[in-house]
Amino acid sequence: MRVTLREVAEQAGVSMMTVSNVMNGNRARVSPGTIEKVQRIADELGYVPSASARSLATKASRLVGLLVPAADEDSLMISPHTMAIVGMIERELRKYGYHLLLRGVAHPDEVAEALRSWSLDGAILLGFLDEEVGKLTKKTIGAVHVVAIDSYSANRLTTGTRSDDFAGARLAAEHLLDLGHRRILFVGPAFSGVGVVHERFEGFCQAFDDAGVPHPDLVETVNTTYAEGRELGLVLRARHSGVTALFATADILAVGIVHGLTEAGVQVPDDLSVVGFDNLDLCDYVTPKLTTVSQDIARKASTAVSILLGSIERGERPKQPVTIDVSLVERESTAPVPSAP
Repeated sequence: MRVTLREVAEQAGVSMMTVSNVMNGNRARVSPGTIEKVQRIADELGYVPSASARSLATKASRLVGLLVPAADEDSLMISPHTMAIVGMIERELRKYGYHLLLRGVAHPDEVAEALRSWSLDGAILLGFLDEEVGKLTKKTIGAVHVVAIDSYSANRLTTGTRSDDFAGARLAAEHLLDLGHRRILFVGPAFSGVGVVHERFEGFCQAFDDAGVPHPDLVETVNTTYAEGRELGLVLRARHSGVTALFATADILAVGIVHGLTEAGVQVPDDLSVVGFDNLDLCDYVTPKLTTVSQDIARKASTAVSILLGSIERGERPKQPVTIDVSLVERESTAPVPSAP
């Protein structure tokens, strides 16, 4: 049977209120000797504090919601990149005694509903369009502290962290240009005038300007999935016969393209060089190993948690999003431009 607060109090010879204060960290008026005694007896009896009771005592739930878009009502949009961040966020929150709740959101108006109905101390938004993040107001989020990852929204209520997407794409294009490539294809999902993919496209184009090389204006719009990458790879040579290299805005997309190209008889990198973005573990597992832009996912997750807890516990948050540096990791999927036959 579950050991109760009353049993610990009786064994220790103190009031239930004293035991409650010790267990919930309210120890200012409890002597060190009593704290040690209560803690020792609680451990001996196997007492486990009730999370709900602790929430009532501290007026905090210690719950943080992680909201991610759902493709529809039945499935989450969990990419390898998202999974990596989820794991890192959970680990960071656990260090500070917080618990993570994962929620998929199929429609934008569900964000406010989720934030206001879970008794959350805070929430992290991951993968939402900037226009969706920008619509959140103090009225819609209530008392919940919110941080957005990978957002370029100007909404001060959601200030969070993101990678340097512009610099990363510029590094990818510079690498390919240095190898002699000029007909370079940009591959990624549809984008508007703001957001992650827009920043990567702008950085990609900037590399051409910096090198004094005319931009080839070669773009393929596909969703960020392995399947769509493979489909593009199968027809890419027929669709873009003059292309010698490409930059994909995500590793999972780049890997799909490489596999499609290989099936179509196009050798990477001998015939066509490929660069991805993320530096996920899978980059080392595929053949050829993928050259990619490395974003520090662990630091991005820990920074988001730090910003959120600073807002929850001290009412502090940065005035501007924190931008995480990126770097290029060269592996086997890029090579100098092929010589003309």
